[in-house]
Amino acid sequence: MKQKSLLAKGLSLSVLTLLSRILGLVREMTKARFLGTSAFSDAFGIAFMIPNLFRRLFAENSISVAFIPTFKNYLEDSETPEGKKDAENFVKATFTLISFLTVCFVSIGMLFTPLILRIFYSTDDSLAMNEAIILTRIMFPYLVVISIAAFFQGILNGLKIFSPSGFTPILFNTMVIALTYILSRWTANPARAMAIGVISGGTVQALFQLPFVVKNNWHVTFTTLRKAFSNPGTKKVIALVGPTIIGMAGYQINDIVSSALATRAGEGVVSSLQYSLRLQELILGICAVTIGTVILPDLTGYAKKQDWDSFNGLLAQSVKIMALIAIPITFYSLLMSENIISLVFSGGKFNADSVKMTMDVFDFHIIGLFFIAVNRIVSPAFYAQQNTKSPTIAGLINFAVNITLASLLVGNFGGRGIALALTVASAVNTAVLFAFLKKTKGIQVGKLIKSTLAYGMKIVLFSAIASVPVYFMRETAVNSFAGHARLISHGIPVASTAAVFGIVGIVLLVATKDGIVKAAAGKLRRR
Repeated sequence: MKQKSLLAKGLSLSVLTLLSRILGLVREMTKARFLGTSAFSDAFGIAFMIPNLFRRLFAENSISVAFIPTFKNYLEDSETPEGKKDAENFVKATFTLISFLTVCFVSIGMLFTPLILRIFYSTDDSLAMNEAIILTRIMFPYLVVISIAAFFQGILNGLKIFSPSGFTPILFNTMVIALTYILSRWTANPARAMAIGVISGGTVQALFQLPFVVKNNWHVTFTTLRKAFSNPGTKKVIALVGPTIIGMAGYQINDIVSSALATRAGEGVVSSLQYSLRLQELILGICAVTIGTVILPDLTGYAKKQDWDSFNGLLAQSVKIMALIAIPITFYSLLMSENIISLVFSGGKFNADSVKMTMDVFDFHIIGLFFIAVNRIVSPAFYAQQNTKSPTIAGLINFAVNITLASLLVGNFGGRGIALALTVASAVNTAVLFAFLKKTKGIQVGKLIKSTLAYGMKIVLFSAIASVPVYFMRETAVNSFAGHARLISHGIPVASTAAVFGIVGIVLLVATKDGIVKAAAGKLRRR
């Protein structure tokens, strides 16, 4: 990087992402309090999953894979009046295309919602399915507003402006939480109040970013559909994103099939999987999503300049940061999973059975944390070189492994089998991505793998050492505060054991003069 390291550049976005993920967790706590692991909770989860899946497929995928690299190229040529005009036409064409396609898709989706939900419900679940239909139709338009929000985010991130987009999830989660509490007494059930919060929050996400886009002299207006489809930039975006939609579709179908299997595995299994994944996403959002967002524009720039030393250095540093964050959290979470879940979710309709159900799947989800995090870091290395074929094939392999294992394991292991399938598939996906990196121009894969393995093994050893005192003090800490309110009976054991775990880990890192820790400490001293 030019002036700031990856650590410094991602600091403000990391703080905002941390806040948004914490609020996302509070949103799930709100859902747990009002809905627990009931049939209504499952219905809301399925109804929200449908537009959310297409959001990831069309909005996030198109922006990160195709729009930002293409927009970045336009920016580098925008110093001339002709270049600036071409960039403006590209922005208008993309905005028109996104708006038109998502409105058409949502209209069709709302019409065929009952048929879509037949994937998840049998004819015996008519009551739950009817509620899911209502919730899905309330939230389906979320795809339109969140796609526009993602487009605005793409413009700002292409300009290396990250904070406004990092703040919008905070607004979204705040809206969902607030409207659930406010409207639950006026709606037929709390699930509908949450659904209204979702569509309201998505709208706020889009509106909040617009002034920042305009402030940077990018006027977002519509153009004709003919110009939108014929623009050279949008043609390039479509060409880039087309193959990845196949791979991403496989990844998203994973969720659909897994949810369908979970629905048939018993009441509450869908909800327990989603609560577990929310805890995992809290960690991924802080590290993987933040770093992946920050590095993509720079990787694109390095690839265009063929500055492979900087490209490899940035990629290696990012993967090591993933190991430093994800591996210790995995060890600690396995030791304290019951207390963490009880602290976060228990209360209201989330009872002891809900805690156990969620803990069972969380233990299998969390062991895949490092692989999922690395996948979200390595993928931008392909996108930066406009290589969408390799991640697409990796996504299809991930889909095949996950669905095969989930189908085989769900019968005997229920939700645990589905969680384990996702973890194994994520590990396979990581191996496939690194195999494809060997064929990618300019990337020193052998050196990257060796440094990652060496650093990862060091962090595994340190995490195991830090786990020893936690293992021996856990029972005493839990018994000492049992019988009190949730924040005391579970909060104090979690806080005290986490402090011990963290202190031991930091001492080990400092004693061995860890390079990433030294870099972070140096940045803090200069602030």
